[in-house]
Amino acid sequence: MPEDNGKKKHKKEKKPGKGTGRSALNGLVFGLCAALIFCGVVAVGNRTFLKPAQQETVASAETAETTDATDKKADIPNTTTSTAQTVSQAGTGYSVSDIAKNCMPSIVAINTKGIEEVRSMFGTQQRESEGAGSGIIVGKNDTELLIATNNHVVSGAEEVSVCFDDSEDSVVSAKVKGTDSSNDLAIVSVALSDISDDILSNIKIATIGDSSSVQVGDQVVAIGNALGYGQSVTTGIVSALDREVTIDNVTSKLIQTDAAINPGNSGGALLNMKGELIGINSAKYASAEVEGMGYAIPVATAQPILDNLMTRETRDVVSEDEAGYLGVSVQDVSEEASSYYGIPSGAYLAAVEENGAAAKAGIKQGDIITKFDGLSISSASELKSTIAYYKEGETVDVTYMRANNGEYEEHTVSVTLAKSEAAAKQNAQQKNSTDSQSGNPKDGLTVPDPDADQSEDQQQDESQYYGNMQDFFNEFFGY
Repeated sequence: MPEDNGKKKHKKEKKPGKGTGRSALNGLVFGLCAALIFCGVVAVGNRTFLKPAQQETVASAETAETTDATDKKADIPNTTTSTAQTVSQAGTGYSVSDIAKNCMPSIVAINTKGIEEVRSMFGTQQRESEGAGSGIIVGKNDTELLIATNNHVVSGAEEVSVCFDDSEDSVVSAKVKGTDSSNDLAIVSVALSDISDDILSNIKIATIGDSSSVQVGDQVVAIGNALGYGQSVTTGIVSALDREVTIDNVTSKLIQTDAAINPGNSGGALLNMKGELIGINSAKYASAEVEGMGYAIPVATAQPILDNLMTRETRDVVSEDEAGYLGVSVQDVSEEASSYYGIPSGAYLAAVEENGAAAKAGIKQGDIITKFDGLSISSASELKSTIAYYKEGETVDVTYMRANNGEYEEHTVSVTLAKSEAAAKQNAQQKNSTDSQSGNPKDGLTVPDPDADQSEDQQQDESQYYGNMQDFFNEFFGY
């Protein structure tokens, strides 16, 4: 055998269990460190990344001791928060019943009373009128609850009331804070002091959604005071977007839906399936001949207008002895005249009192008033009801349209409203004259007196208002 001159190498034998123990020790140390780090992250996360509902709970707990217990009207809950919590607890998707339950407290019924003028072969008469619509609670300030609705719901109203839950006990008097007739929008206010604690604890403020993200085919829910019978819910889909609809010579781009929108639903809410407000329903644009075509004003269009109206001063109707007077006789621009002649909607001035407030500002017969103190005017009754809130001596901006070479030009002037004594004196002179029209100076406008006996000559003078307007159209357009 050959000799093995090389040294033999011997491997060291590992002691049993030595490696295993070290691995276990390392694992234990790592586990302890990981546990400590995890606990720290959770502790910080619970303070920083709480869900909205949890944040509110923590915040309310921390501030409960410092909150004034008497300030019961400081907070009104939001609709979407409640809907999200309900759906989350149920573990299902949004449903119509969930949305109705949580959003109906933000919808109100609006009832109005007023005086409308009716022209007939026997002259012009006045009669009481009543109306019903819907509204959406969109905000509040220190003293008022603010409700959005359509302008045509409250236009010409002398009395406005709001019903919160379909019961007579929840009816509260309201005021028209501001209107925009060209966009058919208005804000109604209710004094917080007039609302009971029970009602305040049950109402909610609507959450504004994003109408620009709505797509054709999206499911929607409509809530309103249908036909004045109380709140009701209908559902459907978005049928079309940016649908151009022209009413009173004004074209608007609206959301079209097949959800039923009937008289009384005007001013109600069109909601997406998150319970967010995406449109303000308007039965004004509906057609009696067609079913399944309802329209809503997109909230993206309405919101900046409503925000502006909410900042206006809330006024009370002025007593007759303090009322301001414009010194004009007005009549409506009919839809036929507006459509055929292209006449802008507003209050047509059939006559302007010489040396009256309007005449002193340069306003003439044939002009059409479209704005009064920044508020849109679409009819004679709307101008009349608006002036009722202004005292004599106040100076306001009046915007009117005047024909010039076949086109209408817009003008704005400052008008100082006349003293009521002067208007009352002129009215007395009118009543004593057999050659002049009997009138009532209320609200600064000359309107027919339905209780006065009218001779044939007086009736002819009254119909002359139509003649003046028709003659103006014919002269203006060369007929």
